[in-house]
Amino acid sequence: MAISHIFRIMFVNQGKVYEIYARRVSHGSELFGFVEVEDIVFGERATVVVDPAEERIKSEFEGVKRTYLPMHSVLRIDQVKKQGVSKITALEGGAANVSQFPVPLFSAPPPDKK
Repeated sequence: MAISHIFRIMFVNQGKVYEIYARRVSHGSELFGFVEVEDIVFGERATVVVDPAEERIKSEFEGVKRTYLPMHSVLRIDQVKKQGVSKITALEGGAANVSQFPVPLFSAPPPDKK
């Protein structure tokens, strides 16, 4: 029997840290500089108790088959055995008011001067 794994992806979006779970994660072959996340997984509604934090993130990703995250916004990707609770938390510290300056992922070599 094959062991199934799931990925926990943590990324920053608009001053908040998102933690989501997905079955597939890869480098964005279609879009350079992006991480491709497919088959986002949310907790099953097997219980009567509803977590409002997870419901908020679930409604934000409702109908999304695949999402592309900019590489510079991804904090970490972990392969885990069990799914946890997806959540959105405030970014700690003063960094919530600071945006990252866009940086190129690669730069061209300087032109030859003759």
